[in-house]
Amino acid sequence: MSDLYESQRAMRNMRRAAMQRGVVAILDVGTSKIACLVLRFDGVETERDIDGVGPMAGQSSFRVIGAATTRSRGVRFGEIAVMNETERAIRTAVQAAQKMANVRVDHVIACFSGAEPRSYGLNGEWDLQDSVVTEQDVARVLAACDAPDLGQGRDVLHAHPVNFALDHRSGLGDPRGQIGNRLACDMHLLSVDGAVIQNLLYCIKRCDLELAGIASSAYVSGMSSLVEDEQELGSACIDLGGGSTGISIFIKKHMIFADAVRMGGDHVTSDISKGLQIPVAVAERIKTKHGGVYATGMDDREMIEIGAESGDWEKDRRQISRTELIGIMRPRVEEILEEVRGRLDAAGFDSLPSQQIVLTGGASQIPGLDGLASRILGQRVRMGRPLRIQGLPQAATGPAFSGAVGLCLFAAHPQDEWWDFEIPTERYPAKSLKRAVRWFKDNW
Repeated sequence: MSDLYESQRAMRNMRRAAMQRGVVAILDVGTSKIACLVLRFDGVETERDIDGVGPMAGQSSFRVIGAATTRSRGVRFGEIAVMNETERAIRTAVQAAQKMANVRVDHVIACFSGAEPRSYGLNGEWDLQDSVVTEQDVARVLAACDAPDLGQGRDVLHAHPVNFALDHRSGLGDPRGQIGNRLACDMHLLSVDGAVIQNLLYCIKRCDLELAGIASSAYVSGMSSLVEDEQELGSACIDLGGGSTGISIFIKKHMIFADAVRMGGDHVTSDISKGLQIPVAVAERIKTKHGGVYATGMDDREMIEIGAESGDWEKDRRQISRTELIGIMRPRVEEILEEVRGRLDAAGFDSLPSQQIVLTGGASQIPGLDGLASRILGQRVRMGRPLRIQGLPQAATGPAFSGAVGLCLFAAHPQDEWWDFEIPTERYPAKSLKRAVRWFKDNW
């Protein structure tokens, strides 16, 4: 536990150093594309004046000065499967973005999906020595949280304090400077498969880059796609990617749950490819041009030319109706949404005040998806596009870039995490888990 804590602290310091130098690269390592954005910071880290423990992480204003995407290779389910192919793809994207920005970048902040995330809700209490809450008291109450047994080979990716209580007053964003006797804290901890992180670290090192931060795609997509009141009142962001679908739930501006479904848009493409016996590239083109999930009477008459290059002229010049295509796509899309529904139910999403669901990610662009999703997931569904950020090229403003844009926000406005505090060394959390997840059902 402590070595990971140290490596996260080291990354935080590296991020600060990169910001002082003024440029940092953002890398979204996905199954279907690798996106790289180069950010220029003004170098001034300011104190945050919004709710939540946050001022210490420091924030900066930035603009995008370089952007590039390349087709992802060697990544499956959001995890690296073939190292040298992924390394080549990352190099290609980073070099193209550096060329556009006309600067050399040494530090990257990366996000990835997959890696079987698991959420835990932890809580800890601490009696104050002095009646005023200090930074050390916050560190000690975080250290007092019961760390769960994460299981073999799993690492902590995020550990956010999401709520503080001082004596009988709960719901405090930042308790420092306040007066009381007993400080309590709720923390959301997200663990992932450690090997996936190690592979990503190794791959980025092989590209001669330094990793200055790492985040879950589900988390950063929520940061960029949910508007402020949605983050405040309780909403879920469903990030439909190529190889996996990320789920994150936010309330009171903090993520309190994250999960991932190992299916995405690529699975729809591969169903089309198998069903029509055509190459994957042709299936992808047909999906994006003619795809959908609702068939009307008109679609029986709308014929789609399937051009392939197998050399058999008869087979290559087939036509199918759009209804047939929808018949192949819909079951898989329904399966992904049903799986998401199951994960939201398990997280107790229906006990939150707002229950807004926002769909984002490249695969959310299938026509008619919002209607199907509101039938399966609940009435309040909207399509989400990432926030507009300064300098972002038009081509990178769609839902497929919600992870990359969210990662920019994460780089500039990181939320405080456990490792931003000087946790007393004698108390690296190692106690057993007294209460499992689902604490927020009782607390909100």
